[in-house]
Amino acid sequence: MTGHSPIQPFTKLILGNFQNKQDLFTMMKNKIILSSLFVFFAAIAMAQPKKVLADKIVAVVGDKIVLKTDIDNALMDMQRQGIEAPANARCFIMEQALGVKALVLQAEKDSLPVTDEEIDADIENRVRYFVSQYGSIEELERIAGKSVYQLKEEFKPGIRDLKLSNAMRDKIVSDVKMTPNEVKAFFDKIPTDSLAFYESEVEIGQIVSYPKASKDADDYVVEQLNDYKKQIEEGKAFTKMADMYSEDPGVKQNHGQYDINRNSKELDGTWLNKAFTLKEGQVSKPFKTKFGYHIIQLVSRAGDDAVVRHILKIPQVTTIEMKEGFAKLDTVRSKLIAGTINFGTAVDKYSDDEASKFTGGMLQGPNGSFLTIDQLDPAMVAMLKELTLGQYSQPVEYADERGKKGVRVVYLKTKTEPHRENLKDDYSKIATRALEEKKESALENWFYKKIKTYYIMIDPEYQNCEVMEKWVEASKTYASGGKK
Repeated sequence: MTGHSPIQPFTKLILGNFQNKQDLFTMMKNKIILSSLFVFFAAIAMAQPKKVLADKIVAVVGDKIVLKTDIDNALMDMQRQGIEAPANARCFIMEQALGVKALVLQAEKDSLPVTDEEIDADIENRVRYFVSQYGSIEELERIAGKSVYQLKEEFKPGIRDLKLSNAMRDKIVSDVKMTPNEVKAFFDKIPTDSLAFYESEVEIGQIVSYPKASKDADDYVVEQLNDYKKQIEEGKAFTKMADMYSEDPGVKQNHGQYDINRNSKELDGTWLNKAFTLKEGQVSKPFKTKFGYHIIQLVSRAGDDAVVRHILKIPQVTTIEMKEGFAKLDTVRSKLIAGTINFGTAVDKYSDDEASKFTGGMLQGPNGSFLTIDQLDPAMVAMLKELTLGQYSQPVEYADERGKKGVRVVYLKTKTEPHRENLKDDYSKIATRALEEKKESALENWFYKKIKTYYIMIDPEYQNCEVMEKWVEASKTYASGGKK
């Protein structure tokens, strides 16, 4: 079969952040980060349609084998991403493969728990990603040359290994900690001309109140949705109606159509349950979720997977309700200023933004709670000019990414000026890197001691690789009864 392999998007998730081959292979030396990379490659490569004329065992750790096609597939996945692999790429891939096999082997010996439910949930997430990339379940199956059921079954061994290796890695480094003196020693080793330069960053949080619309506003959107439902049942195309009337931001890309799974944890439960009560072609009555009011049409269903279309309408909030939101947050702000409640508690008690409850109200970015100015919404950037450190803004009108109107109070926790990395301003970042280096060292030490107790076989093709030195040594130690 020709065409792009459905494994490509997932490989991109792994490799997409690397600008060149040097970045990748520098990272491949880091067991903490890469101990699970090969498992990803192995798991997703099985979904690739290919003719296998013969295969060969190129390595063994305990009772775990590495096949030649495993190495080939991992290398091809890198090449698909435009990464020009160096001559010793196979050596790096083999070294990672052996590392994962050793972690899985020890995880099984230690009886680390990985449930079928966890594995199935992980597989569902991957399949949903594939479906979103290719537009539909049917298109994914056409490109893969296999049913979704077959793909899920073929994912299981690799995903199981992924979870076991991660669990074992976490166990090995669970007791690794850093002292302030160790952080300072780590920082002092960094050459001055290698210190990172940081743009201005802030730690900023918000408490959000979404005032409820009036009953009249609710009734109006229900009436609108009933009218859309009638028009659709009379022959109007659902997708065109969604394009014209839906307030779901995703409608611009998907025309209101979604591929869903009954067991999804990411979708609203009420919305999901409603979808699976319908017959194919049936359009639901209007119903309410935390996002607004909807109608759903079931397009097709195959077991726990379904294709649906939906239209979302959000009841409009009037100035009356908005005034109530302002009054609520004005009272909260007064309590914060008086010190009778702290910010995290106020978020938990008063904020209607569910996501922020898991972060104590602090906004999150790629570097955790540290955000550059360009990562903030424009309205918040404007507010920064009026805020000093530790200050809470006046309640201001707010609209989320879906256009839902609310009121928010913004809290500026920290702010840095553009600067070279230093211990005073960047201690937490430096400490994080220092901890990762210490974990990497602990993991390397574990490998060095543990793999000598395993039976190891390595194909002669890989025995002269520099990165394979400890594995070759371990195989000889085991063969000699541990005397080396």
